[in-house]
Amino acid sequence: MVIQYKCPNCGADMAFDSKSGKLHCESCGRYEDIDKMPAPDIPEGETSHDEPKVNPFNADEIKAEKSFDYQNEESDYHRTFGSDEVKEYHCNNCGAIILTDKDTTATTCSFCGAGVVLGDRLSGTMAPTKIIPFKISKAEAQEKFVKWCHHGRVTPKDFMTADRIKNITGMYVPFWLYDLNGKGDVDATCTRVRTYSRGEYIYTETSYYHVYRKVDLNYLKVPVDASEKMPDGLMDKLEPYQYSDLKQFNMPYLSGYVSEKYNYDDKQLFPRVKQKAGSFVDSYLMNTIHGYSSVITNRKDISIGQRKAFYTLLPVWMVCYDYKDAEHIFAMNGQTGKIVGKPPLSKSRMAQWFLGISLISFIIIKLIVFLLGGGLV
Repeated sequence: MVIQYKCPNCGADMAFDSKSGKLHCESCGRYEDIDKMPAPDIPEGETSHDEPKVNPFNADEIKAEKSFDYQNEESDYHRTFGSDEVKEYHCNNCGAIILTDKDTTATTCSFCGAGVVLGDRLSGTMAPTKIIPFKISKAEAQEKFVKWCHHGRVTPKDFMTADRIKNITGMYVPFWLYDLNGKGDVDATCTRVRTYSRGEYIYTETSYYHVYRKVDLNYLKVPVDASEKMPDGLMDKLEPYQYSDLKQFNMPYLSGYVSEKYNYDDKQLFPRVKQKAGSFVDSYLMNTIHGYSSVITNRKDISIGQRKAFYTLLPVWMVCYDYKDAEHIFAMNGQTGKIVGKPPLSKSRMAQWFLGISLISFIIIKLIVFLLGGGLV
């Protein structure tokens, strides 16, 4: 089911405006509160003759399909389409065909540019629980990327002009936000070393301590991206998000942006968030042991338990930059503006930077030697 939001004044398409947090009509300038927008009536099963037939699998069909791997056969909320499936929809504005892959939940019409929300992929159990709307507009994202390029000290000069942006796309990436409980305890042998002198002798005194620590911690909203297309390392570096901006999910937030549904459910991603939270607990636990000369761990146990998980969409600007016949992909946090990615490096500028650092270090060393009375050598 194709959903497009029309302006009540002029009938033009409306899109989500990151500054006002409302739907905005560029044609007449009208703003509409998202919370006041009526919920679309999404039918189950087949759609009308004017739209493509959308037949979501029912629970029995999913359980019978051997190509799917389900840890919990009683759950039918993880509805997965074939990996090679392409869906055909039609734009309500111009009637052009919109082709999407199996994961797309919002896109734009390539012919008229209208924002399109695919309601049949966002209804019922496939609907996200929460969303952080975009705070940074496309123009602001491009401006921030240009400034970020200028800060590169060892990037090629022609790359720093940032005039080769091939594409910049606002995308809502599916995440699971976990509420977790972490328990940990450690048994360690610690030492304190004291050195003192008596007469002509220097003594070293080592005291040994048996140390035990136990912690019980709660972590809220630990994010893990649930898209198979997005590199995990890249998405992790976009953190942190400010969760005070979390909203209840509403389809109008997606208008004018690209969005995808999750590929992995919370149970499938739990091992990854368990490892992530485990490092938090381990760091906190070991930081409670301080003031000792050495710490030898005899035993350490850490356990992570899941309390809740929320299917959430988080805003990301994906920047495709064309440089010397190669594409470089960068990601920007659509809420905070944080940019991650690896720009190309200039060997000549790296050499200049290294020589500059070496020269400064040499001068400092010579100055220290001179001040200590050694004279210049």
